[in-house]
Amino acid sequence: MLRPGDSFADYVVERILGRGGNAMVYLAHRQSEPGVALKILTDDHRDPAAIERLHREFEIARGLQHPHIAAMFDHGPTWLAMQYVDGGSVAALASLADKLSALAQVAEALDYVHHNGVVHCDVKPTNILVAKSFLDVGAVLIDFGVAHVMGEQSPPVAARPSHVQASLPYAAPELLTGSTPSPATDEYELACTAVELIAGAPPFTAATPMGLFDRHLHHPPPRLSYRIDWVPRAFDSILAKAMAKRPESRYQTCTEFVRLITRALT
Repeated sequence: MLRPGDSFADYVVERILGRGGNAMVYLAHRQSEPGVALKILTDDHRDPAAIERLHREFEIARGLQHPHIAAMFDHGPTWLAMQYVDGGSVAALASLADKLSALAQVAEALDYVHHNGVVHCDVKPTNILVAKSFLDVGAVLIDFGVAHVMGEQSPPVAARPSHVQASLPYAAPELLTGSTPSPATDEYELACTAVELIAGAPPFTAATPMGLFDRHLHHPPPRLSYRIDWVPRAFDSILAKAMAKRPESRYQTCTEFVRLITRALT
């Protein structure tokens, strides 16, 4: 673990920003340049597969130029440097209006990603960062580490939950069954994210990974209007379509889904 003042690949570390499943993320700078988020694989996660995933994350994200996708700047065998966003997770936003704005911005980014042949496959609140100056910068989508490039053959997915490369509280059914991801996969995960931003928890919870599998595969989405007085019944219908078990039954774009829930909630 690096400490403030330590040097790494010509960068000077300022402080720790967080830790992911296989990497540490630091705020760092190089000479007089603005600060970056420096993601470095931990020593126990520098196997060939992890290094390849990091390289893939950099290459995919570098090819995507969008104001609501974190920009990639530089990389090495075990690290990458990307845009630093200073306001934390989207869950930190206080007002419904700001949350809906952030969802709209991420929906726009996802539709752009899909137009460029990529499926993110890990849309969730912690992968959506916001700037402290939200009105100026807004929300930024990060982490293309498990992204799928359309046209590539998906690797087989083991039946055990630990082998699914997705965050289970938000994972679309097709990810859990090993089917090929599509833009509708990101829409499902964005809908799960919307539920968490509105209700304070993802749509499905369970004591075990297999319990979450079962809920995503077989249970209907929650009816938030039954739990939250100010949520209209129309929201439940919109959510049910965005979280349909069959990808082809969902909305055509992420933007359409967010536009409809925004209209229902405001």
